[in-house]
Amino acid sequence: MEQVIRQICLGVEAQGMECRIFTLSRNARNKPVIHDGATAVYRAQVSIDVASTPMSWSAMQLFKRQCDWADMIHYHFPWPYGDLLHTLVRPGKPALVTYHSDIVRQRTLLKLYQPLMHRFLGQMRAIVATSPNYLGTSDVLAKYQDKVSIIPIGVDEQSYPKPDERLMEHWRGKLGEGFFLFVGVIRYYKGLHILLDALKGTDLRVAIVGAGPIEKALREQANRLRLTNVHFLGALPEADKMALLHLCGCVVFPSHLRSEAFGVTLLEGAMLGKPMISSEIGTGSSFVNINGETGIVVPPGDVSSFREAMQILTASPALAEAMGSKAKERFDTLFTAKRMADAYAELYADLARQ
Repeated sequence: MEQVIRQICLGVEAQGMECRIFTLSRNARNKPVIHDGATAVYRAQVSIDVASTPMSWSAMQLFKRQCDWADMIHYHFPWPYGDLLHTLVRPGKPALVTYHSDIVRQRTLLKLYQPLMHRFLGQMRAIVATSPNYLGTSDVLAKYQDKVSIIPIGVDEQSYPKPDERLMEHWRGKLGEGFFLFVGVIRYYKGLHILLDALKGTDLRVAIVGAGPIEKALREQANRLRLTNVHFLGALPEADKMALLHLCGCVVFPSHLRSEAFGVTLLEGAMLGKPMISSEIGTGSSFVNINGETGIVVPPGDVSSFREAMQILTASPALAEAMGSKAKERFDTLFTAKRMADAYAELYADLARQ
């Protein structure tokens, strides 16, 4: 999410628009304002966390100050506390929201939150979905189709560090080349337990980059399965991640629940011409990865199908290379940061004229 917001700001600033970011932070007392290039990031101190939603007693005044400065306000959903801030502060400025994901897991709390959510979405002048797939499968977005635009997430290859040869040799010595790579926060919906089950009884090599709340359980699963062909690398700097993306043969993305709304890792793989394996969950992941063209899409949670997809790409390097080339072509056509920023700049201008 942070990378997406950063790319939007960089892109529209290049067209003469000034951006500020408002967020919450557990370190805001020490650094209430930080800068990323020309973009100032204003941070309110987190006071409490309710159902994985950070909240802040000081945010309302700080948010109002930024709303007074702004000509337009751009929210990112889901963030229930943002809905509350908008409702209480009532900025009186044109507002839009990028709708990244339905709320999937917290069904009981969702019933309590729905009135606020629909009040908030109803007050938005525009709602942006990040893929036609998500618009077509979201019951919430179906209620607001008349004001939904589709702007795919985009990234800029130039904004990523280029790994030097020393770093490449370091990882080549540890892992070789042509392995399968997963990158992401290790959460329940990422489907990594499916990936580990798919490795049982094979010599398929996998590297897992990232940390998260279920990492320990996954390591224990790998030990139970006696997997010697999977490497848990933990969280790594961007340069190391890019080195691994260059060296890998395929990006694997086993997310099996709709909490996975898009998959920036898939974009990063496509950006470097890598074939992909993902699951069909009705979200943006199948907008990035087209089955049979840029990679292979399998049913969610299907261990046998995921294993077979990995074996197919391992057995046919020519097919993997062709799919990687198609992935790069699709990235260049649809998923660049410039294309995303241009679309947002045009939407901002349209809303400002209303």
